[in-house]
Amino acid sequence: MSGEILATRKVLIADDNANIREVLTYLLEDEGFELLAATDGNDTLRKVREFRPDVLFLDIMMPEVNGYDICRAIKSDPELRGTYVIMLTAKGQAVEQERGRMAGADRYIVKPFSPMEILVILKNLFAGK
Repeated sequence: MSGEILATRKVLIADDNANIREVLTYLLEDEGFELLAATDGNDTLRKVREFRPDVLFLDIMMPEVNGYDICRAIKSDPELRGTYVIMLTAKGQAVEQERGRMAGADRYIVKPFSPMEILVILKNLFAGK
């Protein structure tokens, strides 16, 4: 991937699974992203407001506040609604994906995911910015 397209972009990884956070951190650090992680819903909402990420990788099954509610809160806030939300979850059923879209998610990726898929999505997202 082209580090020059992806460099200096901010990404928040919100997942209570340490392995997922580690995989994404390893993958995205190599591409030059500025990264931050959150482990529960309240932490995620606080960090979105403070860090102002370009992209939020968001697990649905988060402690305290679930991913759907987090996404709705972000997309209903005029200052945050530009945050690109990628739901990254094991819940791959069509009804769950529709709930994600209804909450305002921009993308929905089912675990397990391909690291290359993540990089392609991000490269395409930032190519136009």
